Amino acid sequence: MDNEQIYYQTIPPRMIAKYATVALVVVVVLSLLTTTFYQVNTDEKGVVRRFGKFVRVEDAGLCLKIPMGIEKVTKVPVTRVFKEEFGFRTLKAGIESKFRTEGYDGESLMLCGDLSVADVKWSVQYKIAKPEDFIFNVRDPRQVIRDVAESVMRSAVGDSSVDEVLSERRSEINNEVKEKMQKILDSYGTGVAIDVTLQEVTPPDAVKSAFNEVNTAQQDKERLKNEAKKDYNTVVFKAAGQAKQMKQQAQAYAVERVNEADGDASRFTQIWKEYSQSKDVTRRRLYLESLGKVLPLLNKKYIIDKDVKGLLPLMNIGENSNAK
Repeated sequence: MDNEQIYYQTIPPRMIAKYATVALVVVVVLSLLTTTFYQVNTDEKGVVRRFGKFVRVEDAGLCLKIPMGIEKVTKVPVTRVFKEEFGFRTLKAGIESKFRTEGYDGESLMLCGDLSVADVKWSVQYKIAKPEDFIFNVRDPRQVIRDVAESVMRSAVGDSSVDEVLSERRSEINNEVKEKMQKILDSYGTGVAIDVTLQEVTPPDAVKSAFNEVNTAQQDKERLKNEAKKDYNTVVFKAAGQAKQMKQQAQAYAVERVNEADGDASRFTQIWKEYSQSKDVTRRRLYLESLGKVLPLLNKKYIIDKDVKGLLPLMNIGENSNAK
């Protein structure tokens, strides 16, 4: 018999029972401590269940629960943004993100209201707003979100023409899908808050060249229309300005003629009053004033005495005679 066997044989049974009891107490205490205290991170919330039934939600920090498996905690990341992609998958996110589109035509190809086909790529981002609903109300929340998103998006695209989907109603469709999805998910009690983003809407590859030609024609049409409007506005405004200018000139000429007529009438009235008082003097003055206006306009003037019956030598009045 070796020394180890001799040592065990020399330990009293009472000591063995004491050590076993201490060890059992230590194990029980450690088990109680590890199953009573737990830590909830700042980006999480703890959903506490008692025998599988929801009891409460704990915020971030050191928390307590009933040990020994009576209460269990599920930590839910409430600040994390989850993302579901349709028609593509992100291979590498960053400044130069890389995407993969092959193999997802079943998600992106949709029938529009005018029976045309559009290739729609979009994404749904969501946060967990109510952790208890997210855990207990829906078996597979991620799949539910994908199914609802695809159903609502196809319904919205099916109510629009391909032109509206490609350009005119993109923002309206985006908002419409977001509102309808949130309403449906709230009715299911999923406990999530979503946001929808239309990434890209294009025609299918088979008809993309034809769509590009149509878009080019539409752009040319809009360009020509804008040029025509520009020329129209230029000509119309120029003509309107000229008409306004001519109207103002005519009004100014009318005012000028009226003022001149008023002045002539007033002068005639004054002359008539003077003539009535002194007819001979007024008649002579008018005669002299008329001659004063007419004579300076004549190049040659011939004065003939009315009493002379023969020829009268001519007088060069108003001319410079340089007779040698």
